[in-house]
Amino acid sequence: MLSPEAKQAVVAELKRIAGDLNLSDDQKSKLSTALENAREKLDEIRQANPDLTRADVIAKLKSVRANARERLVNFLTPEQLAKWDAEMAKARTFLGIGS
Repeated sequence: MLSPEAKQAVVAELKRIAGDLNLSDDQKSKLSTALENAREKLDEIRQANPDLTRADVIAKLKSVRANARERLVNFLTPEQLAKWDAEMAKARTFLGIGS
């Protein structure tokens, strides 16, 4: 179960992404579920491993991100998926995570 803060972060991210990708209502619903699942997984990892190093956090994040992308392939168009991948590449660069 997501905290109110985490839920608000998912809603804000969904709103931003939905506009960028021009998502249908059905796609918005599916993306919301995917984002919530990814956020829940990250929260579980943080709670179970409070002393993770930065490298460990990055490795776990890559795993969660890969699982989320697998879900997106099922309902985004190729053009939307390309935009998603471009946004994720920018985020990785910004966060200093790499590919």
